[in-house]
Amino acid sequence: SSSNSPLPSLNGKGFHHVNVNGSLYPAKAKSRRHMWEVKPSEMANNTLNPIRAIVDGMKITPNPEKPMIALSIGDPTVFGNLPTDETVLQALKDSIDSQKYNGYAPSVGYLKSRQVVANFYSCPEAPLDAEDVILTSGCSQAIDLCISVLCNPGDNILVPCPGFSLYKTLAVSMGIEVKLYNLLPEKSWEVDLQHLESLIDERTSCLIVTNPSNPCGSVFTKEHLQQILKVASKHCLPILADEIYSDMVFPGCSCPSMASLSSSVPILSCGGLAKRWLVPGWRMGWILIHDRNDIFGPEIRQGLVKLSQRILGACSIVQGALEGIFNNTPPSFYNSTISFLKSNSEICFNELSTVPGLNPVMPSGAMYLMVGIDMDHFPEFKNDVDFTERLVIDQSVFCLPASAFEYPNFFRIVVTVPEEMMVEACVRIREFCQHTRAGISSEIPP
Repeated sequence: SSSNSPLPSLNGKGFHHVNVNGSLYPAKAKSRRHMWEVKPSEMANNTLNPIRAIVDGMKITPNPEKPMIALSIGDPTVFGNLPTDETVLQALKDSIDSQKYNGYAPSVGYLKSRQVVANFYSCPEAPLDAEDVILTSGCSQAIDLCISVLCNPGDNILVPCPGFSLYKTLAVSMGIEVKLYNLLPEKSWEVDLQHLESLIDERTSCLIVTNPSNPCGSVFTKEHLQQILKVASKHCLPILADEIYSDMVFPGCSCPSMASLSSSVPILSCGGLAKRWLVPGWRMGWILIHDRNDIFGPEIRQGLVKLSQRILGACSIVQGALEGIFNNTPPSFYNSTISFLKSNSEICFNELSTVPGLNPVMPSGAMYLMVGIDMDHFPEFKNDVDFTERLVIDQSVFCLPASAFEYPNFFRIVVTVPEEMMVEACVRIREFCQHTRAGISSEIPP
């Protein structure tokens, strides 16, 4: 080509070498680093897990004479006493054997799998179609996508206290402020509605409601959910409903989805297989988009689709198993899980409610029970962290201090452990509380 051609000439291999700034050679670098300096990003530095922060700082050396009982881990599979149903395993095996699910699925999930979820959760008050479902890598990614699509840096979100620590971990890493609204233990952990409403301002972009609750095990009544929705409606606040424990409620208790009670408030409901089907490691979650008044409109849906493309979605093999899991799991499986959790909760509540200085709150669902510590009764302990630390050292029972949920002077018990371990743990907690008091009273002169 002639020398005045605007195109760079082809090099020997027939490739154009075009540089971004239009010349064939890069502009000379203004300055050069003379030393290596590679630092973690602000996002990485701002990602903190409050549970890890507290647990890692605890001195946890159990009593060598007593086998350890961990009542701290929210994983129902750890003791092997709550296996998932055979039909769930078979659905996964069939999915693998079909060899249809080895490739990339669309980032929001296979259309057929999304339709299966939509059919399972649809109800006349809150109908769902495949287009209203986004499949995610566990409920955690569902929550991450919802916060990401609704909030900008500098916005704030309303989060229950005590509440699941992941909301804060995700939000703070994105530059979003977290405002904690109180739950009231004396009202079975209902929301303090006045406190909730007082926190709302023009930068509030989302209200998170966890029902049933981790860490409280509480289940809101239909009337209370309607009161929460009324506040959201009044202030035009979308809701992120964390409903991973939906349907894990004790007999005699009902737990309607928030969307089924709302005519005006747009809701992103997050759920997954982890808890009800007892397979948290399978990493299958979903977002159900409830937007009957078209407030989210196409923009929020499109935003969720774009965000889902960051990690290309949920495990394809588990997606392929969803139809078999939903259609074939027998009701007896769900019922036996729930009756076990209720029985263990009752054992724990009945045992600990007669221990002076402890105030357990009876749950109505999920896998947890919160116990209040009357710190005046235990003057030798500074706080709940100190109390739970000493409980491990003396009795080899580990409960999670509720400071991990920003709620001091309580601790959380996971009720998925085998019954005999639950009984033994309660005996040890009682012994610990009595010995502590006995030690104190023997030191106090008459």
